[in-house]
Amino acid sequence: MPRILLCAWLFVIANVVKQSRKQKNIIMKKLLFLLLLVSCQLSIVNSKNLIVLHTNDLHSQIEPASSNNLGGFARLAGQINQIRAENPDNVLLLDAGDIWQGTPYFNFFGGELEFDFLNRLNFDATTLGNHEFDNGIEHLAEKLQMLTVPVVLTNYDVSESLIKDFIKPYLILERNGLKIGILGLLINMDGLALEQNFEGIKYRDAIETTNEISAFLKNEKKCDIVICLSHLGFNNDKILAGQSENIDLIIGGHTHTLLENGWTETNRNGKTVTIAQARSSGMYLGVVEIELQVENMRAKN
Repeated sequence: MPRILLCAWLFVIANVVKQSRKQKNIIMKKLLFLLLLVSCQLSIVNSKNLIVLHTNDLHSQIEPASSNNLGGFARLAGQINQIRAENPDNVLLLDAGDIWQGTPYFNFFGGELEFDFLNRLNFDATTLGNHEFDNGIEHLAEKLQMLTVPVVLTNYDVSESLIKDFIKPYLILERNGLKIGILGLLINMDGLALEQNFEGIKYRDAIETTNEISAFLKNEKKCDIVICLSHLGFNNDKILAGQSENIDLIIGGHTHTLLENGWTETNRNGKTVTIAQARSSGMYLGVVEIELQVENMRAKN
């Protein structure tokens, strides 16, 4: 049986790109924390590595925030590009929703700049947050036409809505010889948005849907790793992790929670699920390193 080791930390999006290697090593040592390490005796171990970069709740923060001079799309792009250059074959870039709303850029341009950022940085996948529906589902459908990044939404039935042609219930990607399944979850929007703004989409229970689709991805599609992009909020993510069976990593959003070293919960099968979230407004870039170790036992003579 393969085993998965995960490490998680955050890059502060200030002037990290311009810092010396020594300074960056100090930051890494401060933020790096081993979340899961299970020991076992192996005769032969083949390891494959994956680096997951993640954002959430960017909220149209195109420029650095005036309150603390953190964030900004240009700085995020610089850090992302640097990590990709150093790791050309094994990086995933994911977003957990609510890229819209929060600055006048959204009011003036209606979300086009934010989607252009996702396109230019070649995000591998995103999901929808509740604020993507602030201007109504017609507006969202119009803007989704320009987005080339896959949008994954698993726990809503969108088959009778205007966004049905732009949404995937799950996604399968490959990196460094690993098969990765991706889900997307959105909180129940009753009370969070005007009903007419999400007309035609139907909420499905997040835990039931997650267990159904993640089992399909692990058992039938033979995914090595299953990642959930969750716009449910941190407390709901903890419940989800505890009730799950086949999720390895939850990239969270909605509650703007700063998890510097991630969070772990034990699932129904007694295995550890890692939860990561990088606050909001692009002030931090989340990093999760995953090592998949496949055991090949030597035959005894």
